Parts: sequence; C-alpha cells; structure tokens
Amino acid sequence: MPEHKNLRAYTVASARFEAACKIDSLPAVHRASRLHGHGFRVKLRAVLPANRARFPGSEVDDLLASLQTSVAPLDHRYLNEIIRNPTNENIARWVKSQLPLEIDKIAVQSTPYEGVDIDKHGDAHVWQQFSFEAAHRLPNVEPGHQCGRMHGHGFKVILHASQQLGKADMAVDMDDLTRLWAKIAPELEFTCLNDIPGLENPTSEHLCAWLWQRLKPELNVLSYVSVYETSTAGCHFDGQKFRIWKDFRFESALKLDAATEGDGRRRMHGHSYLVRLHLQAPLDAMLGWTIDYGEVKARFKPLSAQLDHYTLNDVQGMETPSSAGVAAWIRQRLDKRLPELDRVDCFERTGCGSLLSWAEQGPALPI
Repeated sequence: MPEHKNLRAYTVASARFEAACKIDSLPAVHRASRLHGHGFRVKLRAVLPANRARFPGSEVDDLLASLQTSVAPLDHRYLNEIIRNPTNENIARWVKSQLPLEIDKIAVQSTPYEGVDIDKHGDAHVWQQFSFEAAHRLPNVEPGHQCGRMHGHGFKVILHASQQLGKADMAVDMDDLTRLWAKIAPELEFTCLNDIPGLENPTSEHLCAWLWQRLKPELNVLSYVSVYETSTAGCHFDGQKFRIWKDFRFESALKLDAATEGDGRRRMHGHSYLVRLHLQAPLDAMLGWTIDYGEVKARFKPLSAQLDHYTLNDVQGMETPSSAGVAAWIRQRLDKRLPELDRVDCFERTGCGSLLSWAEQGPALPI
C-alpha cells in the first residue's frame, strides 16, 4: 500500500515519581505556595534513531529506562532544592535537559486532572480537566439508534491553553482555567443538554463548539476544548477543526525472538493493550457529528477479533509483535475501511507504547 505523506512513528514512555514542593513565586495566600506534595507523572514522545533500540521490539522499554534514570533524582525529594520554582512546566524542562536524546514532546502531570505539555519548539501548553453530569439525546439519528433515546453521561471537559500568558506561572494559568470553568459549569451541571439554547442537537462536536464560543472570548489563549462523552471516546475542537478519538482494549500474548539470550522478553508473555484511533472529518450538518463512534467501533471490530486473546506472533501480516508493529498492522488494515483515520496509538502499558501519525497533531490527553 502507498505510504501516507508525512507518516511519523513515535515511541512514548511514562514514569512516576513522588515529591514535595512549594511555588515561591506565588502569593503567600495561594495554596500552592505552601509545602505540599504530588505523585507526578512524566510522559515523553520521541522519534528514536534506527540504531537506538537494542533489538526490534525493545524501543518502548529502552525509552522508559532512559526516562526513569532521568526522573530518579527527583523521587522522594524536595524539588525546590533541585529546580527553582518547580511548576509542572519547569519540572518538564528540567527532565528534558537530563535526557540524552531529542524529544518531540514532554508532559508533566502533578495530578490526574492538570498538567503541561512542552512541544519540540519549547512552547508550553497547560490543560485542566473538569466534569459535569447531564442527560441528552440526539434528535437527528436514524430510528432505533441508541443515542436517539434520552440517556446520560458523566461528561469530562479539558480546557487547553498556551502557557504564554504574560510570562505568568503555570499555577496562575490553572487558576484562570478554574475560574473560567466556574462561570459556565452551573449551566451544564444536572441538566438536559437539549434544553440549552445552541445545544438542541448535543453531540460531542456541538458541545465542544458551544464551549469554545462561550469561553474563547474570556480567555484568548484558549487553544483547544476537549470533551469526553464516555471514558473511551471524545472530541477536540480548536475553533476550526474537529478531531475525535475512540479507545479499544484487547489482551494478547507475544514473545520477542530478537531479544538477547537470558532476556525475559524472549519468553512468552503478554500485555493488556490500549489502542486509540484518532480521526478527522467535516461536520455532518444534519447529524451534528463528524463520524459516529459506533461506526468506528464496528469498523475496528474485525481487527480486534484477530488480536484479542491471541498470540501476536501468529497474527497474519504482523511483522514485529511490538506496540509499533501492532500500530502499523492496524493502520494498514484500516486505511481503506476508515479513511478518516490519521493517527493510531498503541499502548502496551500505561503511557508506554507507540504512535503512528500522518496528520497535524491534536492536543495531548491525560494519562
């Protein structure tokens, strides 16, 4: 099959550390100026040189080992003794400086609900996650479609913003996002979304656009709005383009025959995999969505049936039974079945795996 233009392959790894800190640049009344602690998570994405891996399939573990070495000096430490003003952003820049390779993106989460991403140009983007409980139905779907019935969700919303906000500290930016959400949350919490003007057809896409229109004038550096309709699917909107994602899980066994003698990965072992498909398409004016999440699920189902509870080494067409190999295998088989697809993520462990992308990158999602 012909290769997509600008096809890029990334390896991703994620590591945790526990540490205490205080943000001295904040006013004394700010809670983050007091001594406190977090279970931090650091995630990085890199294009590894061809000779970087010890053997085909070791890329993820090799990158993870480098990351763990880099964050080890921070574990169970008082960060102010190591990093001046240890905001998430400054921690990310410090860890990046310790890594002996070129990083495409590095992210730090101090909690599961907020963090910062720094791209290859050094630009920082903060995000914070919020939630609300609401009901809705989609009035324009075909008869019998489950989304046409009144039902409910525990929605999650992520607000993303450029860090370049008058050179302010990241913690102040988080407060800005919190205040911004507090203004609009009462309109959404414990409501039927269909009753809200502008949300008569409350798809994820329409909800993203409605939030963008309400919030962007209040915060010019708002860069994306993301909405999780369920824990496995959602939508991004940047004021112009919609991107959706859908998650799938499967359990598979494998062995890496190229591993050196004595390496446990030569033995049969396994992972609980997470695959995330990213898609972009024009908005359907009548249905109010780009692609039905259910349709994405239906098109992926035949591939899942070949992977789930099987040995990857035995899957026809699987060149290397690694996360990179799985991502490539999925892309090849969905290229025509799902032409809106422009990125495949395959995680073998939390935050660790491989990405294949052939389009503009969307915002990062929490780990």
